[in-house]
Amino acid sequence: MKLSNKLQQLPPQFFASLVQKVGAAVAEGRDVINLGQGNPDQPTPPHIVKALQASAENPLSHKYSPFRGISELKEAAAAFYKREYNVDIDPSTEVAILFGTKIGLVELPMAVLNPGDLMLLPDPGYPDYLSGVVLADVQYETLPLVAKNHFLPDYNAISDESKERAKLMYLNYPNNPTGATADIEFFNKTVAFAKENDIAVSHDFAYGAIGFEGKKPISFLQAEGAKDVGIEMYTLSKTYNMAGWRIGFALGNKEMIEALNVIQDHLFVSLFPAVQHAAVTALSDHQVNVTALVELYESRRNVFISACQKIGWEVVAPKGSFFAWLPVPNEYTSQEFTDKLLEEADVAVAPGNGFGEFGEGYIRVGLLVAEDRLEEAVERIGKLGIF
Repeated sequence: MKLSNKLQQLPPQFFASLVQKVGAAVAEGRDVINLGQGNPDQPTPPHIVKALQASAENPLSHKYSPFRGISELKEAAAAFYKREYNVDIDPSTEVAILFGTKIGLVELPMAVLNPGDLMLLPDPGYPDYLSGVVLADVQYETLPLVAKNHFLPDYNAISDESKERAKLMYLNYPNNPTGATADIEFFNKTVAFAKENDIAVSHDFAYGAIGFEGKKPISFLQAEGAKDVGIEMYTLSKTYNMAGWRIGFALGNKEMIEALNVIQDHLFVSLFPAVQHAAVTALSDHQVNVTALVELYESRRNVFISACQKIGWEVVAPKGSFFAWLPVPNEYTSQEFTDKLLEEADVAVAPGNGFGEFGEGYIRVGLLVAEDRLEEAVERIGKLGIF
């Protein structure tokens, strides 16, 4: 049986080809330094693992979860946002538990839009945003993120027609892939823009814990009136190294949260309760591991950026996330440069064009290996004599 027309319209999984190329190189016995991944390399903190184990030993955890998740987790998410961002959240109406935020981002257009409606998506941006476009049978236009505007969208550049048609807009700061961050002034402008044009906002806050030089990333929900126009999605994958656990949540606008809950009523019976109980521990217990993790990423960032500058590569240090967004030499496309690094230096990176048209001219590097391997990767690139 053939795949449905809908599935055939889905974009190819961007990272699948990268993984295939790296895997082939490794199979040849080559020592590849893989900087193309976005998979946290540190373990989940032990106290969170122990919470999972304790709950898994309870027979009640092996029954169906409440369809919309356990109340303790919603309360923990609300308390987390009050403690970390001084944002008031009603756990009963303003929180949706997600099977990882990827599913939330992909299913949201199906939950709040109708076929033919228009979305606004950042470019470059997380490739799976486009999966939601196809599955919901909606249209999209891009918000170019360029260096001269600090990788923030320029709302004044959006046409009147697009402002009139657009129903939903995605944002993501700290940003994947650029490593840019947004301040409260930008989010205040976003709220005003959304209200003026009746556009709902979904802010992907996946890297919300990871800001550098003592600057904690700003939550969209800290902007006055943010809950009137949108939601924020938060994942435990990056903050607590729980990428494989698949758990996150959305918070904010009651109508959008209800829409997510309704569609999930028909897709899931929430998550394994033991994972939810462990998430409560992660959000509610001490945050010592989070502080140490951010310090680790910042140290790796500093080592990597310094090494790049030593070989003459003019790069800008990311302000947040665990990615660096690096310009490609003028004589190469992003894909050509990526292929050259893998073939001639055994260094794997992600080509910027995989994140959209405005990613051309860049590569993305994940700061997810030890510092000595980051330095070695840059040394190998330096020996190519490109810079």
